[in-house]
Amino acid sequence: MFDIAAILINYNSSKLTQECINSIIEKTLATINFQIIVVDNCSEKEDYLALKQFCDKHPFKNLQLVRNKINTGFGAGNMAGYQFASAQYVAFVNNDTLFLNDCFSILKQAIEKDNSIAVVGGQSYTETGKRMVAFDHFASISKELFGRDFLEKINPNKYPKRKLDYTHPVKVNYVQGSFMFVRASDFNEVGGFDTNIFLYYEETDLCKRLEKIGKSSYLIPDAKYIHYHGASTPQNIAIKTELKISLLYLIRKHYGYLSYWFLLNYLRLNYIFSTIFKPKYWYLLKVLLVGAPLSKSLKTKQKIQE
Repeated sequence: MFDIAAILINYNSSKLTQECINSIIEKTLATINFQIIVVDNCSEKEDYLALKQFCDKHPFKNLQLVRNKINTGFGAGNMAGYQFASAQYVAFVNNDTLFLNDCFSILKQAIEKDNSIAVVGGQSYTETGKRMVAFDHFASISKELFGRDFLEKINPNKYPKRKLDYTHPVKVNYVQGSFMFVRASDFNEVGGFDTNIFLYYEETDLCKRLEKIGKSSYLIPDAKYIHYHGASTPQNIAIKTELKISLLYLIRKHYGYLSYWFLLNYLRLNYIFSTIFKPKYWYLLKVLLVGAPLSKSLKTKQKIQE
């Protein structure tokens, strides 16, 4: 068994994936016994073959590439890779990240201090060195209505300020999905990622379920990495729509039908007015008007590749 299993998803961004793999290997101490599992989430053939050639020739012996014949999204893609993991801890690492120091050793040491900690994450930076927000508060009606700043003012213990420059570990609702370091036994206990979610809120949902069994999440600022935020995900109306589908699914799952119904109608009203000035939101509004069901998710529009 390995100490750590690192799982990366590639989707038409093999150059980023290659750079990420190299940074992990270069920054991790030789005393850490780890494996890297790369899941190609049904990329275009040329991108996959470029990645396969890289992995086949790489001298790191514990590097494994597996390919999905359909794009399963973030959660299911990671679960596909998790089938090949054999480790005490699992690191879900976005392929658009680069380690700045020995993140694995730092996070492993931090999580081992307290068995109640299930998830830890490092501090992310832009490619220009600007510190990024590395954690967030759980999705909720109050967060959607009043915003993060309001929550941080009324209950700073539960909602620590996201934009502060922390120098010590901080208990948070959840760390960003760009790099999550998870105790495998806790991950197994709650069933891993919810594969109903195609994209967005997977880390929120996971940490929420872990919290329900008494497990916590921490930001460990000593572990530092670059995140090319959004580099592997195009930003368009389809993606914005997916964001709302996932949010509403999460709200109904954790807070019940009345909360879902309230937020759904709140979003409907918002986008009715937005569409008047920005017609591009018409598709998103149409999805909200029919309840933003999972059947409208991009997950249902994927095709199996030969």
